[in-house]
Amino acid sequence: MTRLLTLLTLLIALALPRGAAEAQSGFEGNPFAPVVTVNGKGITGFELSQRMRFMQLLRAPGDLRVEAEKALIEDRLRLSIADSMGIRVSEDGLQEGMAEFAGRANMAPEQFIEALAQAGVESQTFRDFIRAGMAWRAVVREKYAGRITITEAEIDRAMMPESERGQGTRVLISEIIIPAPPGQEDRAMAIAREASALRGEDAFAAKARRVSATPSRGRGGRLDWMPLENLPPALRPIILGLAPGQASQPLTLPNAVAVFMLRAISDGGSYDEAPQQLDYMEFIVGPSGQKATLTEAVRVADRVDRCNDLYGVADGLPPERLIVESQPQSAIPQDIAVALASMDIGETKLMTRGANDVLVMLCARQRVLGEEDTAPSRDEVRERLTTERLAGYAESFFADEMSKAVITTP
Repeated sequence: MTRLLTLLTLLIALALPRGAAEAQSGFEGNPFAPVVTVNGKGITGFELSQRMRFMQLLRAPGDLRVEAEKALIEDRLRLSIADSMGIRVSEDGLQEGMAEFAGRANMAPEQFIEALAQAGVESQTFRDFIRAGMAWRAVVREKYAGRITITEAEIDRAMMPESERGQGTRVLISEIIIPAPPGQEDRAMAIAREASALRGEDAFAAKARRVSATPSRGRGGRLDWMPLENLPPALRPIILGLAPGQASQPLTLPNAVAVFMLRAISDGGSYDEAPQQLDYMEFIVGPSGQKATLTEAVRVADRVDRCNDLYGVADGLPPERLIVESQPQSAIPQDIAVALASMDIGETKLMTRGANDVLVMLCARQRVLGEEDTAPSRDEVRERLTTERLAGYAESFFADEMSKAVITTP
């Protein structure tokens, strides 16, 4: 019942016969006699008639009699649970809740109540509806709020663009990155052309294990599922142009040549072409190809969980050893952009850049907002995640209480 009527729609509803809801309800005799009891507490025919008319004004879907009875049973149970926990909704709190609800229809509480009255809905029906909802929120907060901790990493993940958009187009790809230091470009390109001519995942994986210079070589170059928009803009159409099991033409990167194979594509919806802003760090570990450099890279990677941890690692070292970047996706060097595409927040990858091995860490991935867009703050995201977590606890708790409730009809 989240869709509310404007004042105009309410006034149109007044054209309905005043007894329409009562006629649909099908009760006979005393309207104040219980038609349902919940744990010994009765729901009268009048209450059911009123809730039906209220729901009719709110344009609630489904069979009005069935849905109104269900809603009243649930409200009775919620109030009973609140009562057993000593929770009461104050008059001030109730007034605030009524004002908030009426505000969704751009009306003051008094206007909303007057419009309801003209349509045959008693103010007490509105008050009871609000009271049950507020009491239940208080129950859930008191029972579960202390158990919920939202971590900074969860907020980071929730603020990632794929989380905002839901599931779009995702791709499953494999990579071969061949080093091409000065003087060895032709050799690297020849190997890349051989990889590009391969067909099928097994052949590509075998080649990756022999020649690729990335950490994924041990997995045959296989990367996990990733949103298509995480890839550099120039690479997206290339990947979309491949058939599963087909490899791309060689792509020139700084000091390397890359070949990609599409293994699968999941089209959960169109992907968002909005640009991304990536925050990342580069920690220059040491000269490439030396055992001591690799050992140090493993040690550093084990020490860090978030980008801020790299400041501690670099403390006392020359400032040029740690590079902090925040750039649009299209401005990031292609080799780093390709590496970042498959990375989660806080993940690291060791890359060879020039004469050095560099540990790259992804700090944040955000959609670049248009002029009319407003990004949620971290506090807003934390509140949303808390509310979602509470809703999950509440649903399970209420289902358990409902299974134990004694519900009877005369």
